[in-house]
Amino acid sequence: MNYYGGCDVGSTYTKAVILKEDGAIAASTILRSKINAAESSRLAMQSCAEQVEGLCGPEDLTYIVGTGYGRNRVPFAQENVSEISCHAMGVHITDPTVKAIIDIGGQDIKGIAVAEDGTVKNFAMNDKCAAGTGRFYEAMARSFEMSLEEFSALSLRAKNVIPITAQCTVFAESEVIALVGEGRPPEEIAAGIQMAVAKRCFVMAKKAGAVNHITLSGGCAKNEGLKKAIEKVLKIKVTALSVDPQLMGALGAAEFARRKGGRK
Repeated sequence: MNYYGGCDVGSTYTKAVILKEDGAIAASTILRSKINAAESSRLAMQSCAEQVEGLCGPEDLTYIVGTGYGRNRVPFAQENVSEISCHAMGVHITDPTVKAIIDIGGQDIKGIAVAEDGTVKNFAMNDKCAAGTGRFYEAMARSFEMSLEEFSALSLRAKNVIPITAQCTVFAESEVIALVGEGRPPEEIAAGIQMAVAKRCFVMAKKAGAVNHITLSGGCAKNEGLKKAIEKVLKIKVTALSVDPQLMGALGAAEFARRKGGRK
């Protein structure tokens, strides 16, 4: 059997997916990115290959596509594809009914409109400021001395929302630390953070053509508090994906590899 790989080298996490010939997922992995993108890709793809009987490493795969922040540094990839295209394709093969995506990465936020065939119809990206990205949430979790998982659930207990006015990650962290120091309810501060990020996603969602529903991809898609805040701000449903949303870029890359490698 032939196997096809996708490796998404992000600024914070590196993800890898291996697909079978029929498009079923054979293996996947998510690892914290190293400083060296090539090393990150090797570790992730090796970990993935070792989960599949008969594979020893990425060299045993028929075709591999690299994507993400470090896509040009995946040494064993036959080609690379933009993360925007890969997230669109990954979501499309997971749920073809979804036509609009908000992808919240480690350093940027993207709004993506998906065409009927899984290609990108339109997109918008905010990469000028880290506010609302994965690194922003890591900073916020540090302010509360919590893990990301604990922080993502904190706002769900809030009865009120304390607005966060700062638009910059550094200033927002200082504002949050000051509010915590004043003894304000942590869950209400967290709710304010989630609402601030949801409002930043509003423009991206509209440019992605979101009408009835939208889905989230990237690691921040696992943030339940953010999902609820986005639904409140956009007044539309956030559709949950059946595959880990953090894998969408790698999954899309693997699907491109399957389509390209399968024609050889």
